[in-house]
Amino acid sequence: MSLRSVLRAQTADCHAKVDKLFGTFDLSRKEQYKTFLRAHARIIPAAENALEEAGVVRLLPDWPERRRAQLLFADIGELGDRLPELFPPPAFHGEAALWGAVYVLEGSKLGGALLAKSVPDRLPSRYLTPQGERGAIRIFMDRLDASGVDDPAAAVSAARALFDLFLKAGELELEAVP
Repeated sequence: MSLRSVLRAQTADCHAKVDKLFGTFDLSRKEQYKTFLRAHARIIPAAENALEEAGVVRLLPDWPERRRAQLLFADIGELGDRLPELFPPPAFHGEAALWGAVYVLEGSKLGGALLAKSVPDRLPSRYLTPQGERGAIRIFMDRLDASGVDDPAAAVSAARALFDLFLKAGELELEAVP
């Protein structure tokens, strides 16, 4: 079984919870969209920095082009909103953990592309709009499948930890919505 298949199967429950939670945000309403972006801003910058510090560029030489924190910050700034306090990222030890975490972040881009359709043209959506090289997700999936990771449990653990952070951030931000 490929690492992608293992990750998909063993994180399906987490993925479903995160999709359900973030599906409750009405991205056509400016205030809820801001809340949605703040939830992501609690995780994305710290996770991207932690991955970079752990050497993800060894696995993905195009890593700098895959980062989205600056796009997220730009959208939040354009909306006149504040950046939230960041959650500390999970520690990513070893190649398997890096693959698991990037699997979640790259997957969130696919979900973001679908969600971007709900964002009115008057609101910024750089963060949700697919960017980067055409076929970047396919390139990532091919590299993931060819990774030869000998500890899929570590990849799954890192992916689940990142999904859990998304869930916590979404719940925290939703609590603040009147």
